[in-house]
Amino acid sequence: MEQQPIITDSFEVGPFRPPSEAFSLLLRLTRNCPWNRCRFCGMYKSQRFELRPVEEIKKDIEAVKRIYDRIVALSWKWAMPGRLRETARMILSRQPDQATYNVALWLYGGGQNVFLQDANSLIMRTHELAEVLRFIKETFPDVNRITSYGRSKTAAKKTLEELIEIHEAGLTRLHVGLESGSDTVLKLMDKGVTAAEQITGGRKVVESGISLSEYVLLGLGGRGLWQEHAIETARVLSAIDADFIRIRTLSVSPMLPMYADVAEGSWVQTTDEEMVAELRLLIEHLDCNSNFVSDHINNLLQEVEGKLPDDKNRMLAVINHFQALPPEERTNFRIGRRARIYTSLDELNDVRKHQVVEQIVYELNQGDHENEREALGRLLGVNFDTL
Repeated sequence: MEQQPIITDSFEVGPFRPPSEAFSLLLRLTRNCPWNRCRFCGMYKSQRFELRPVEEIKKDIEAVKRIYDRIVALSWKWAMPGRLRETARMILSRQPDQATYNVALWLYGGGQNVFLQDANSLIMRTHELAEVLRFIKETFPDVNRITSYGRSKTAAKKTLEELIEIHEAGLTRLHVGLESGSDTVLKLMDKGVTAAEQITGGRKVVESGISLSEYVLLGLGGRGLWQEHAIETARVLSAIDADFIRIRTLSVSPMLPMYADVAEGSWVQTTDEEMVAELRLLIEHLDCNSNFVSDHINNLLQEVEGKLPDDKNRMLAVINHFQALPPEERTNFRIGRRARIYTSLDELNDVRKHQVVEQIVYELNQGDHENEREALGRLLGVNFDTL
């Protein structure tokens, strides 16, 4: 089959997306974060927030359409008419330019999902955001899911009617960083929102018909506030009753504003096992109908997932299993997870994997390490803070 050059086109793509949007088409509506003060977050720091003009965004969508049309034409030229997934796979194997790669990856994943970047597309004027959403749907009629990041405070400031308009224009899901439901923790981390505003914004999104994913950051309260963090977060999440609760694990790197607090000792980070206790307390206090999802590789017990309230006991049983292990087995599992060797507790029974982790633990114990995570990263040649 003759290899055909692909004419280049370009459109702007931001740096971040949720893991669940891996195969979504990424369209940048705003640049960076309008708040950008959260002390636990290193995203967009030193970058100025900008609203992109609607016409500029539309030109990007038109560029995507031209690339899409060329891929459709190639499917016919390569005797695969309409088989866009196979055509996209072949294009991806040929190291295309970045814009073509992005569209081909989208089509390889089905070509039906779009993610709007950057940190808070909801901050756009309602009529302008609705105009962009309608243009996406008009340009790509097969798109059935359009999602975005958004802030609770922004959602709280929108009227319910505005959110309904945005939903009817095409927005199907919002990813919101709740992080904590504790006003003490929110203030300490300069989140720029209160628990009450989190509830107001979340309830409005749910009532508008937009699917809502709320993100929780385990460990954000540190040792001093871990119980309040867990219990108050459960209270806020129960009041919102979002479609999804997504768990993340705090990782404190030197690039974060809060690192100075860690260095001076005014904020003490919780250990993996303490975060498991925090996770347990959170789940015990949840009273909602959400899907509980642990879809990030940094989460220790990634198998703690399910539909609430039906799966609560099963999720707690996984935590019980971990906490009941002998200390050396808990250590083996923790290190094995951080080394990306284990994916679930059952894999402790894999003799080969267990022996590999035992050797890693042995080598770690030969040194004098203040930070186990950094030591493991050096041993394996991995920078976990970038994952």
